[in-house]
Amino acid sequence: MKTGNFDKGIKMANVTKVLLCEDIEKLGWLGDVVEVKEGYARNYLLPHGLAKMATGANIRAIADEKAQRAEQRKTEHARLEEAAKAVEGAEAVVAAKANEQGHLFGSVTGRQIAANLREQGFEVPDEAVHLTGHIKEVGTHKVSLKFAEGVSCEVSVVVVAEQAEAGEAEEG
Repeated sequence: MKTGNFDKGIKMANVTKVLLCEDIEKLGWLGDVVEVKEGYARNYLLPHGLAKMATGANIRAIADEKAQRAEQRKTEHARLEEAAKAVEGAEAVVAAKANEQGHLFGSVTGRQIAANLREQGFEVPDEAVHLTGHIKEVGTHKVSLKFAEGVSCEVSVVVVAEQAEAGEAEEG
């Protein structure tokens, strides 16, 4: 009985070189020539205008834009480094509903932490907050903020019970 090449473990990987017209995460920056599988290029990158075939004319045509984009990335990276230095060691205070034992009815989200830091005047996008696990307890927790590749910092998040504040207001 004859078997096909796939049964023998031989892979037929057809790759092609393309010139990226946009920055694509985990693939490359604008103007980079990268090797991708033909199907990915033909079915996704080329029809969506994210890449062109890597010809000499296309590479020369995009060279100026590549230099401009590299300069933009450099200034953006410097801006993010400054933002990370400014927020390093900051403290975000988040109020959440909790029971008497200090267990939250839900959890504190990265969006709540980022919103609290923005209220304090820090430039923190929601997607920069990286929680290692759910924050479901009242108390102080350490949270890392990742602004970009190689630009991160750590902040303290103090979770306070919302019901305790409401109880004090009613008594006073």
